[in-house]
Amino acid sequence: MTVAPDGRSLAGEVVRLDRLQDGDIEELYAAIGNEQVYAAGFAGGIAGMPADAEAMRAQWIPSSEQRYAYAVRLVADGTLVGTSSLGDVDLTNESIHLGWTGYAPAVWGTAVNPAAKLLLLQHAFEDCGFGRVKIQTGSTNTRSQAAIAKLGATREGVLRRERRQADGSFRDTVVFSILGDEWPEVRKRLEDRLNR
Repeated sequence: MTVAPDGRSLAGEVVRLDRLQDGDIEELYAAIGNEQVYAAGFAGGIAGMPADAEAMRAQWIPSSEQRYAYAVRLVADGTLVGTSSLGDVDLTNESIHLGWTGYAPAVWGTAVNPAAKLLLLQHAFEDCGFGRVKIQTGSTNTRSQAAIAKLGATREGVLRRERRQADGSFRDTVVFSILGDEWPEVRKRLEDRLNR
C-alpha cells in the first residue's frame, strides 16, 4: 500500500531533515538567498530570487499537503544548509516528485546532497511504498543534471517549453526517474559514495 509522506524527521550521519517551519526561514534565506544559488535556474532563476526572508517565506512555506518541504541541517552542528521537498504526490499511480532542492554554495560537492537524497528516497520507497520517484531540472542546469545522473536516476527525456520562469521565459525540463526495483542499486551507490 502506498501512503503519502507524513512529515517525519529523517536523520542520517551527515544531515537531518525536518519539515520546514516558519521559524526556519531566516536561516534558510541566509543559506540560499544569493545569486550564486539562483543563477542556474533554481526556483525560477535570478528573477525568482526573493528580496528578503519575508519574500522567501511566501515561496517556501507550502500551503498544500501535496508538498513536503524539509530543512536540511548538518548533524555535526545543526547549521541549516538548504532545503529539499517531496511533492506532486500521486497515490493511485504510486509516483512522487523529489525536488525543489537548493543548498548553500559552501556545501556544493560535499556529502550533503547524496546524504539528503538517500534519506528522501529511502522514505519515499521504503516508508511510503512509492514505485516511482521523479527528479527534474531545467535543461540549462547542467550541474543539477550531472548530480541527478550521479544518483543513478534514468534520464527519461525533455519536456519542451514546459515551465514559465520568473523572468517570463520558458524552460525546457529534463526529467529523470528512479523506479522501485532500481532503488536497491541506487541505495547501494549512495551508501558507497557516503562511505568513501
